[in-house]
Amino acid sequence: MVGRHCYSYFFFLISLLLGTLASPTLSYCRHDQRDALLKFRDEFPILRHNPDANDTSLSSWNKSSDCCSWVEVKCDDKSGEVISLELPSISLNSTLKPNSALFKLQRLSKLSLYNSSLYGEIPSSFRNLSRLEVLDLSHNALVGQIPESLGNLSHLTYLDLSNNRLVGQVPASVGKLSSLEWVVLSDNHLVGNILASLGNLTQLYYLNLGHNKFSGNIPVSFVNLTKLAEVHLNNNYFESTLPVDMSGFQGLDYFDVRENSFSGSFPTSLFTVPNLMKVFLGENQFTGTGPIEFRNISLLPSSIVLYLDHNKFDGPVPRTIYKFLDIDFSYNSFSSFEKSPSKVLDESPQITQLDLSSNSFQGPLPQWICNLRSLEFLDLSNNRFSGSIPQCLRDLTVSLEELLMSNNNLSGTLPDIFVNAPNFKVLDVSHNRLEGKLPKSLINCSLLQMVNVRSNKLKDEYPFWLGSLQSLNVLILRSNQFYGQLYHSHASIGFQNLRVIDISHNSFTGSLPSFYFSSWHNMVTSVQQAYDDETLGSPRFGIDYHNSMEMVHKGVDTEFERIRRDFRAIDFSRNAFFGNIPESIGLLKELRVLNLSGNQFTNNIPQSLANLKNLEALDVSRNKLSGQIPRDLGSLSFLSVMDFSHNNLQGPIPLGTQFQRQKCSSFMDNPRLYGLNEICGETHVSNPIQQESDDLSEPKEQVVNWIAAAIAYGPGVFCGMVIGHIFFPHGHEWFMEKFH
Repeated sequence: MVGRHCYSYFFFLISLLLGTLASPTLSYCRHDQRDALLKFRDEFPILRHNPDANDTSLSSWNKSSDCCSWVEVKCDDKSGEVISLELPSISLNSTLKPNSALFKLQRLSKLSLYNSSLYGEIPSSFRNLSRLEVLDLSHNALVGQIPESLGNLSHLTYLDLSNNRLVGQVPASVGKLSSLEWVVLSDNHLVGNILASLGNLTQLYYLNLGHNKFSGNIPVSFVNLTKLAEVHLNNNYFESTLPVDMSGFQGLDYFDVRENSFSGSFPTSLFTVPNLMKVFLGENQFTGTGPIEFRNISLLPSSIVLYLDHNKFDGPVPRTIYKFLDIDFSYNSFSSFEKSPSKVLDESPQITQLDLSSNSFQGPLPQWICNLRSLEFLDLSNNRFSGSIPQCLRDLTVSLEELLMSNNNLSGTLPDIFVNAPNFKVLDVSHNRLEGKLPKSLINCSLLQMVNVRSNKLKDEYPFWLGSLQSLNVLILRSNQFYGQLYHSHASIGFQNLRVIDISHNSFTGSLPSFYFSSWHNMVTSVQQAYDDETLGSPRFGIDYHNSMEMVHKGVDTEFERIRRDFRAIDFSRNAFFGNIPESIGLLKELRVLNLSGNQFTNNIPQSLANLKNLEALDVSRNKLSGQIPRDLGSLSFLSVMDFSHNNLQGPIPLGTQFQRQKCSSFMDNPRLYGLNEICGETHVSNPIQQESDDLSEPKEQVVNWIAAAIAYGPGVFCGMVIGHIFFPHGHEWFMEKFH
């Protein structure tokens, strides 16, 4: 019996021993490491008083628990020393102190304080963390210079100080960190030349110096960085030329030098790199007079993105463009196409984005474009293309999303090519010589956001049928020959999501019922879209593209590159509408700009206009309005410009501040209106003889010049001004402007 017990006990000891040997070594946090972490936490007042105020992960930090089990903390398995500390997106709201307990964690190899609301300077005490391999202090508010002491971190492989407020030059000591593979210093205020010692960082894989104030040349040693896969030098002040031979960057995938002052010829050697995918050379001073040469183009991947916009290239566009996925050659002086790319006819090109806008092309549109059947974005605007829009473009519309051909000399009709266009969103053919009618096939484009046919010769009735398109935000029919009524009892008003409508300078007529605007829901309340962008448009390979809109600014047509999503505007001016201004206009509480001038509206100005709390500009001049100016308009704090001139208004001009700031010309030619002396100092009465003379010389020009600018909004701040003037007694123009 005793023997059996001895045997069982022996077996238990052997099993326990084997189990212990087989199990991994358990690590327990050393007390000095735990105390250092707790002291570090308590250095931040917001955490000292409430450890889990910003992040529940810190609620586990206490003396009674093993710090190696704390969230965001990792320890060495054997020694129990802290080797990794990651506290991203915790609002520390303080500085890193030079004597911080953090610097007692001398075995630390990884430290991330990303987006932690840190401010102040980076302490030189980081030299104590000599085993650091990863340091991420990005997205904070750190100031001052990068400390020289970072050069002591000889094991560092990853350094990210981006999105801070750092100044000065990069210290020379950084060039000694030969183990660095990843360097991100973007979005600071760093200056000076790139270190010549940069060439010593031969392990470098990712380099991002974008959005700083670096200047000078790229050092010759740059070509030593043969392991580079991504280079971001964009938005600096670099000049001179790129290295002549860049063929050594065999692993290079992404190369971005946009918005600098680089000059010289196209870097042909760059396109011998076999893995090249994205190249951004835009907004520099690169030149070239012949076809751009792409060496070994057949060996490159078929999905290259190439942006050469805003440079000084001229001559023909190379025949090899079919090889690329996304091409932006805009804002150069290209004038023709090299011999039509025959392979476009033989292969299935994968081009999805083609931007040839703002060049010197002329003549008919090239037919080979119709073979680019994967195209999603086509911009040929601001050239001198002539002739008709080819019917074969219907072959593109299955994939096409945006077609931009404004500011050319295109003629003929706008072809009915949108029968099968399920993804189509934007049509802009403004400023051409197109005739005929709007293509009815647009009704098939359920995602349509914007139609701009301004300044053509289109002759058609109002497109009621577009009103059913739920995504339509912008409709611009200005300066054509549209005619007829806007309202028929048998037709739905629709247009629930309109943000901007400009139908001015046409021949529309008829009256509008009092409920006309009641279904325009996107002007009633700000509808939250699936996207949260501030502007209409879509991203193109990391570069934001925004739909543009042209309005009149100080009598000059000006293109605004962005249409803010919070901008709402109505321009019905210079038509022949009559009857009352619809009372439902007062429902459009998001409206910024309203222009009803140059019509034949009668009776009173609706009191409901006082509900438009966001209104910035109001023009009802050159109508037949009577009654008094609503006093409550003076309570609209954003209303900077009003024009009531050339009507039959009567009674006193309200005394509110908004009225007192107007030009006296905003009230002229209302004989029964009084109180002008409060604004002008003396009463101004129009000269009937002069007016009659003007009417004889310009019988169709019954309106006045209008200049108005919409307000731009900054974060948390509404700022801006809409300025209005009346310069001449004839020639009415309306201006809307949005800043970004």
